[in-house]
Amino acid sequence: MSTSSAAPTPNPAMPVQPAPGLAPPELAPLLAEPFASAWATAPEAARAGALRQRLQQRAQASRAAEAAMVTRRLRHSPRQALAPGVQALPLYQATPGAALRPGEPLQVRLLALAPGALLSPAALGDAAVLQARHREWLLLQGAVRQRAERAWLGLRDYHVNPAGSATPTWQAGPQGALLFLREADIPALPGEPPHTVHDAQAGWPDFAPGLRRRVLWQRNGQAALLYHAQPGARVPLHTHGHDEECLMLQGELFLDDLLLQAGDWQLAPAGTGHHTTATDTGVVIYAHGDL
Repeated sequence: MSTSSAAPTPNPAMPVQPAPGLAPPELAPLLAEPFASAWATAPEAARAGALRQRLQQRAQASRAAEAAMVTRRLRHSPRQALAPGVQALPLYQATPGAALRPGEPLQVRLLALAPGALLSPAALGDAAVLQARHREWLLLQGAVRQRAERAWLGLRDYHVNPAGSATPTWQAGPQGALLFLREADIPALPGEPPHTVHDAQAGWPDFAPGLRRRVLWQRNGQAALLYHAQPGARVPLHTHGHDEECLMLQGELFLDDLLLQAGDWQLAPAGTGHHTTATDTGVVIYAHGDL
């Protein structure tokens, strides 16, 4: 019996099949040469370098686009005491004395009320300033009522006080309340009264595939809106003629590469845009911007 250690000779009748993606076996000795190995891996390294460069460019572009926006996270927002049982979470303050962009708000806040707490106009600022401002309220949690009235506002109910109308005194319900307040420099129409839009009665008109929209208030091309998007809904590239504010009420939304979750708020200044707006979960959003 032979004990030779020589490798067995391949049977020509049974050719060796190369593994998927590998060179034929007869080229293996040549490809094992150091120069050939380096040559064979060079394209892969070049591709990896090009991919890395594209990713870095995408990240830089994303950071530059995000830097133009104002984003506030509910969980990171500081709180300021306004009155007993009332705290404010500032979202935005326009620069005093600077010219306002189209649709730019003067001030945006979340107001957290403890159970039974009262939020009076005096806690919000000077009476003359409040009288001059257009004010929008949206109830995000709990219940509130105007102190002089019996009816309560519930989840997603909206109330607008045109400039010149009296700011209400709000009383929180037994579970407390979280109110969104937006103040803007928008003159009132002659005789324009305050009005309320109740969520349970307003309905959800179809707007686009997978997207329904409720118009709460509108004037000269800008509007306060509620959007209800189905899971998988997407909005393509668009620009903003007015400042566009987005307050997340429910679900998760990608504004380009930025993920917004419930309670988060973003302002996109007039003249900016979003390449892609998309949701995997479905969302309910308050927006103020182009009609």
